[in-house]
Amino acid sequence: MSSIDVEVAPEQAGFDANRLARLDAHFARYVDDGRLAGWQIVVARDGRVAHSSVYGQRDAEAGLPVEPDTQWRIYSMTKPVTSVAAMMLWEEGHFELTDPISRWLPEFADARVYQKGSAGAPHTVPAVEPIRVWHLLTHTSGLTYGFLQTSVVDALYRQAGYDIQSKAGADLAQACKDWAGLPLLFQPGTAWGYGVSTDVLGRLVELWSGRTLQEFVRERILEPLGMTDTCWSVEPGSDRLAALYVPGPDGRATRFDAVGKAAFEPPAMASGGGGLISTAADYHRFLHLLLQGGTFQRQRLLGRRTIGFMTRNHLPGGVDLDALQTGGFAETTFEGVGFGLGFAVVRDPVPARVWSSPGTYYWGGAASTAFWVDPVERLTVALYTQLLPSSTHPLRPQLRQLVYSALTD
Repeated sequence: MSSIDVEVAPEQAGFDANRLARLDAHFARYVDDGRLAGWQIVVARDGRVAHSSVYGQRDAEAGLPVEPDTQWRIYSMTKPVTSVAAMMLWEEGHFELTDPISRWLPEFADARVYQKGSAGAPHTVPAVEPIRVWHLLTHTSGLTYGFLQTSVVDALYRQAGYDIQSKAGADLAQACKDWAGLPLLFQPGTAWGYGVSTDVLGRLVELWSGRTLQEFVRERILEPLGMTDTCWSVEPGSDRLAALYVPGPDGRATRFDAVGKAAFEPPAMASGGGGLISTAADYHRFLHLLLQGGTFQRQRLLGRRTIGFMTRNHLPGGVDLDALQTGGFAETTFEGVGFGLGFAVVRDPVPARVWSSPGTYYWGGAASTAFWVDPVERLTVALYTQLLPSSTHPLRPQLRQLVYSALTD
């Protein structure tokens, strides 16, 4: 089991201890008034933990508190792990970022793009540009998610059995064939749309490596980093996993086992886009790897320049993500933010009205988890909680306000 302890006094890490303590007081109110069941926060500088706190219940109904080794569904915080896996293989020469994915997944060779019409009678046109590997990494492929429920293409995904959970019994290979048979939301490379791109990337990792995604991630990332509590499912009856909640009619967190129970069974499809369960201690090791330029405890998993390349804005024309966004992912406006190879990247913090250094990269998960890495301030921050959807409360911008206002150097 893994827990995470404070390693350096806040003052030694360049923080005002009293201001850093505001984190706990602020987010405790979310639990005290019932909006969240519980949470865990980790703030580190130069890889050393300066603040580590827990509050509330991992399972309110069972009366089980959040503990330092609580396991959390990190959902889309899986995407950076899969992106790192892919780029490890890129460093080995298995593919070029400009390669069409149909080279390995021929089902995508004749992709079509939605133009107009209903879910019952969609009108499509041929894709003028093939989906390339970099389109998957940047979410500019035209693939989408059924659970967004904002477009005709989303509805087609749901009709095919892909909603907030994947089609029963479908493995990653079958899912890719199913998605390839559905129209794209837009022409590849012309817009940004959140979707199953990283899941398709996970399938490519399997084909490039000759290993299942679970095997490759475990052998090449989790084991070298000592991420022993990170997995795609937990043992039935395990009580370390935080329960899942949604906001009820009164705004209070209400248990949501309809989706939550899926974590207790090995998945037919190991989702590279949203399937991992992890702990704060484990994911801190992954964030430390990124901050340190691809090394961890003298092991090099990824090149420093590769991480630098991944965390630049790769959107066409270097524009903000906000200018290209389509498909209804409306958790934030993304003003002043670009997108790299697996991460959102801050270009200018002013338009979003929340401070972070230019060059900061980040992402979050559907159950309101979040992380960021700030190379300028040598800072990693992560929030773990258990509420769907992540747009329910402004936890992420508030976390930034509180952390950055506590820096003193």
